[in-house]
Amino acid sequence: MLAEVVHSIADFLNQALLAYGLSSSKRAPDAIHPYGYSKERFVWSLISAVGIFCLGSGATIVHGIQNLWTSQSPVHIEYAALVIGGSFLIEGASLLVAVSAVRKGAAAEGMKVRDYIWRGHDPTAVAVMTEDGAAVTGLAIAAASLVAVNTTGNPVYDPIGSIIVGNLLGMVAIFLIQRNRHALIGRAIDNNDMERVLQFLKNDTVVDSVYDCKSEVIGPGFFRFKAEIDFNGVVLVQNYLDRAGREDWARQFREAAEQKDDAALLKIMSNYGEEVVTALGSEVDRLEKEIQEIVPGIKHVDIEAHNPIGPSA
Repeated sequence: MLAEVVHSIADFLNQALLAYGLSSSKRAPDAIHPYGYSKERFVWSLISAVGIFCLGSGATIVHGIQNLWTSQSPVHIEYAALVIGGSFLIEGASLLVAVSAVRKGAAAEGMKVRDYIWRGHDPTAVAVMTEDGAAVTGLAIAAASLVAVNTTGNPVYDPIGSIIVGNLLGMVAIFLIQRNRHALIGRAIDNNDMERVLQFLKNDTVVDSVYDCKSEVIGPGFFRFKAEIDFNGVVLVQNYLDRAGREDWARQFREAAEQKDDAALLKIMSNYGEEVVTALGSEVDRLEKEIQEIVPGIKHVDIEAHNPIGPSA
């Protein structure tokens, strides 16, 4: 019972940390954090998981070991059973709400619930669900321990139950620590989403080759994508001329050439080059917009022009 009290206190404190992390992660981007504060949710989820490991698991296991040889049967076991029953109803209701939130998150990311738990991008919902699941399981273990003590008259089952609950919390904590560690380090987006983006880029007529593609999770369901692209200059110019009109540029170049005016020709070439650079920027904007439509979670797209020659030695 004491193990479950410690577990409940740790659970309450961890929920408070998760709530603070949710609130802090919604702050708008600023000059110091231009990509926003979404990752702060991962930070507080990690702190919560460490709290479960130290306070919940550590204290519970130590208490159980210390009482293995000094444990006594509960005086009023019926009160303990009543507390466990009430707690089970409360924690069970909370677990149902958490499971519903996880299912919605999985559906939003197009993932199965099992995959979402292991690889989903919102650690808060998963943390709440796993903690509530551990709480319900822990209550069941506590109830089984009390039944064993009442049936056999041997109080050793009480600290054994405490040790089992502590190990359960330890496994949950390690799982949550690993998930948040990967998110903070900078995990890539799902392979299927990355493949869809790369396939789109490779099939676009203005793209010759794609290099150095990278992605990173910057928040729950929010990603950053970066790629270097070798643009097809011929297609780029053709697309621009189709929009701007070939006849006008042809006339300007022809007139400057007939007049043999080098200054006028240079000016036309400079204007034309500036327009082509602007056209390149328009193509980059188009690619970025279409990438975000393919994977709506990609909030920041960085496309760079690849230099096929490379810097001279």
